[in-house]
Amino acid sequence: MTPRPEGAAPLSVWPVRTPGWPEGPIVWHVGLRLDAARRAACLTVLDRAETLRADRFVQARDRDRFVASHAALRLILARALGTDPGTLTFATSRFGRPSLAGREAGSLDFNLSHSGEHALVGLSATARIGVDLEVPRPMPDALRIARAHFHAREIDALETRGSEVEAAFYACWTAKEAFVKAVGAGLSRPLAGFAVAVPPAAPALLAVDGADGPASAWTLDALAPAPDTVAAVALASPRATIARAALPPDWADRLGA
Repeated sequence: MTPRPEGAAPLSVWPVRTPGWPEGPIVWHVGLRLDAARRAACLTVLDRAETLRADRFVQARDRDRFVASHAALRLILARALGTDPGTLTFATSRFGRPSLAGREAGSLDFNLSHSGEHALVGLSATARIGVDLEVPRPMPDALRIARAHFHAREIDALETRGSEVEAAFYACWTAKEAFVKAVGAGLSRPLAGFAVAVPPAAPALLAVDGADGPASAWTLDALAPAPDTVAAVALASPRATIARAALPPDWADRLGA
């Protein structure tokens, strides 16, 4: 496992809660390891588009994690909105960012990320939110990737990290991905067009080129939902406090409740 870099988010236990209307921006941690009965329950709340996407996965493990993460997203949104998970409808922007559609359109901003057996769901009623989660794997070419795609300030910082460069790279990568997902511009947003802080510096958006700034208008934070994960959240609001919570292990049993 890639070690956590100096300055990365400390590991902590996220409080287990039942979802409801968010009193402020919040990130939910979801465990995706489910038995067959619970995986079947997840399938019952997905729409046709989600089911078709799930069926495209070659590996059953990847399919199961997709199904579970999207069912969890529906559960969290439905509990916030006081409706049923299976009745929610979604729209997709031209850059692929999903949003609520129908009568719930515009009521909440959300974002989903999953990796390995974990998922994160970011939820906000007041500002755009983005989350990114990675289960790190060895990355011996981290500096080469950074030099090809990252901002000069990030490259300079990563080049000083020595043996911790891989861990620092993942912290930087998840922060950048969370920001891109909050902006919602997809691959049209060059990763070199903005800079985030690299550990051991505290998480922050340092510079933004284009229409998404100023950097001070954003909150960026590192997350540590589980020991084998690196994650981040970005919110289009300055100096915001972003809560953390976890769904209970039996969350899939509540999809029909």
